[in-house]
Amino acid sequence: MSRRILACCLTAVAFCVHSFAAEHRLPDIVVYLADDLSALDLPIYGGTNIKTPAIDALAADGMTFDRAFVASPACAPSRAALLTGLMPARNGAEENHTYPHEGTVRLPRLLGQLGYQTAAFGKVAHSKSAKNYGFDTIELKKDIPELRKTVKKFLVNRNDPRPLALFVGVSNPHVPWPFESTVDPVSMTLPPKLLDTPQTRVQRSRYLQEVKDLDAYLGEVRALTDEHMAEDKLFVFSSDHGAQFPFGKWTLYDEGIRVPLIVTRPGKIQKGIRTDAMVSWIDIFPTLIDIAGGAIPDDLDGRSFAAVLRGDTDSHLKRIFTTHSGDRMMNVYLSRAIRTDRYKLIWNPHPEFAFTTHIDLLLRETSGDYFKEWTEAAKTNSRAAEVVARHHGRPEYELFDLQQDPHEQNNLAGREQVRDVQLELQAELNAWIKQQGDDLTVFHEPLMLDAPETWVPRRN
Repeated sequence: MSRRILACCLTAVAFCVHSFAAEHRLPDIVVYLADDLSALDLPIYGGTNIKTPAIDALAADGMTFDRAFVASPACAPSRAALLTGLMPARNGAEENHTYPHEGTVRLPRLLGQLGYQTAAFGKVAHSKSAKNYGFDTIELKKDIPELRKTVKKFLVNRNDPRPLALFVGVSNPHVPWPFESTVDPVSMTLPPKLLDTPQTRVQRSRYLQEVKDLDAYLGEVRALTDEHMAEDKLFVFSSDHGAQFPFGKWTLYDEGIRVPLIVTRPGKIQKGIRTDAMVSWIDIFPTLIDIAGGAIPDDLDGRSFAAVLRGDTDSHLKRIFTTHSGDRMMNVYLSRAIRTDRYKLIWNPHPEFAFTTHIDLLLRETSGDYFKEWTEAAKTNSRAAEVVARHHGRPEYELFDLQQDPHEQNNLAGREQVRDVQLELQAELNAWIKQQGDDLTVFHEPLMLDAPETWVPRRN
């Protein structure tokens, strides 16, 4: 084929793509992602320690999901699930710092085929894997001062006629946290599972400062996109999993897997409403494709919740499944969970393993130094000893009645009054694990619960 004929063919293809986009009036898309943010720390979910005016304003303009969950509570598998619509065992990114198999379907490529220009700024996919997802434009700098420059420059100078799917991922509130904070550590409230120590309060205040900063930048992104993108614009705000505190990130408790999710679209999504529909991050992929009028791949694990956004229904999933397969040598620990409207069952296949994380192994100044206070207190204080023991050691099964015990403090597993519930959920979870082809792989040599002398600080 001559270069002239090839050029004509490419021009025709481009014309058809652009014509399709114009004919179907594709909305622009903005996805704004936080990093390590627990839902309950935001005022829209009951948080009382800080104000988040930009997040509140976004919620006032759209739909807030009260029960949104990630596929896995660690950065790489969570983001891979978002961008593939597949759970970790099926896409290949099971433990942290791993990536999907070659050939796995990817959201940016499908959006491109539908006529979108796609751009990713900051931490959207995990680390250097971003280049493998098919974004047209990629910028990996993820701190807010850098994003403030790169995102604005891109939008101001952009002249592409295609609709835009813009993904912006901030590093907040991932560690390291700033030493200076405007949040008073003394007057704040703490999650009930945490020990109340002076340094715990200091680090919580530093974490919350980063939440305030990501909120402020959200307001800037909205103003920029309102100015430089189409009026018909779908805006999505969420976080990849919960905060890096004990019983949050790396765990399947709600503090680790329940995340904020707000979606707006002027004239298409009712303003200032909330939904109790249970949705998963794997559902965002098919939802975006559905809204753009594309064909959703048949083999995704996720399901479109576009009907919830339209107001046609207030229900979506009947079950939420989540998995955790570890974080290299810092967290060699498997967990699988099933969550219904009322109950959650967590299965820890290896209760003989010690649960450890960066918090207690690295004891870094801006993340885990408070854990030193916890372990010291545990020598003389029974409550501290119980909390530290619960952090390191988990029973094989944990069953929680989420209506009566929303903070998951009372394990009902093994009790006769919920025996039938536990057996039913165990059977469902086992069947799902088999359907997923989940081999329950232990990726590294574990630390053992009965050998605490081996739990020493180490490099990741």
